[in-house]
Amino acid sequence: MRTRVAIIGSGPSGLLLGQILTNAGIDNIIIDRVGKEHILARVRAGVLEEGMVGMLDRAGVGARMHREGLPHDGFSLAFDGRDHRIDLFDLTGGKRVMVYGQTELTLDLIERRERDGGITIHDAANVTPAGFDGDSPYLTYDKDGVSHRIDCDFIAGCDGFHGASRKAVPEAAIKTFEKVYPFGWLGILADVPPVNHELIYANHPRGFALCSMRSNTRSRYYVQCSLDDTVDMWSDDRFWDELRRRLPAHHAEALVTGPSFEKSIAPLRSFVAEPMRFGRLFLVGDAAHIVPPTGAKGLNLAASDVFYLIEGLLEFYQEKSNAGLDAYSAKALKRVWNAVRFSWSMTTLLHRFPDNGDFGQKIQEAELDYLTHSRAAATAMAENYVGLPY
Repeated sequence: MRTRVAIIGSGPSGLLLGQILTNAGIDNIIIDRVGKEHILARVRAGVLEEGMVGMLDRAGVGARMHREGLPHDGFSLAFDGRDHRIDLFDLTGGKRVMVYGQTELTLDLIERRERDGGITIHDAANVTPAGFDGDSPYLTYDKDGVSHRIDCDFIAGCDGFHGASRKAVPEAAIKTFEKVYPFGWLGILADVPPVNHELIYANHPRGFALCSMRSNTRSRYYVQCSLDDTVDMWSDDRFWDELRRRLPAHHAEALVTGPSFEKSIAPLRSFVAEPMRFGRLFLVGDAAHIVPPTGAKGLNLAASDVFYLIEGLLEFYQEKSNAGLDAYSAKALKRVWNAVRFSWSMTTLLHRFPDNGDFGQKIQEAELDYLTHSRAAATAMAENYVGLPY
């Protein structure tokens, strides 16, 4: 089997890349070690930058997002028992974010690919990229007890942090940077109306909390927890009680509770691999970088990676130029590190660290006060939150 671009991973970044290539007439094959049902069962991010919204429109899958998504013009920082709103729309000259679940946009991309007859191979075992250090890269994989090979011009590794793409790179050719945070996020999904029409990021002596949503009837809530905690330690009643404690009184009183249908604990870390190109293999999204969810950048960074790679591939096939592909890693990493910095700063600002002490507590309080009383500081936060330009 042969194709121009072989894409490992059928999550949002792989599907987005594949669809825009298909729209441009560049044939591609997507391959994944898991099935479609597993992909759609993942519960992930839901805050989209304007750049991500534009990429979904470019792929031709934005209609339902615009119809059902929730545009947000701001968010709240809650501390000292009060809300302090960051007006994104005013501070950035008319920019906003869109709340639309990753599961939903993934479904939109899958359905469009199926309508277009795009090839996606699911449940493929032992996916291995090879030959990418020369002019003839290829993938091998096993399916139903049979070994297969896909020859291609390029390989896009969109297969996440634990995928085969980055593992295939010689250790000496790659450098990684990592910070592990000393806490996790306990998150739940519940079919209850959100406590507020915009997101609330809460800094409280008991720890961080986040009030988010997937729709007007489905809420996503988080509380900072210990890495030693397990989901079994957190009943729904315990979660709701803890969330109330960390919110301003008027939100705590208005909180509508109900049974959760998904509950998980996610550790927080920052991770970057450099470079993001190795010959004819390109790392995209979580295969190259992870950020804490505090700044809502993970999925959005994957979209900007796709943008830079698409520009390079189009230039290669339409203009016979390697310039865009040669610039891919540097362009992507510049934006990645800006997002890593912002996510780190939001995480540092809003969470309680075990070794911060009274001094660290006072620094957080001073920074929050400055952010909410300085238009210049609030503007910097807003510009990063809505997303820096590609």
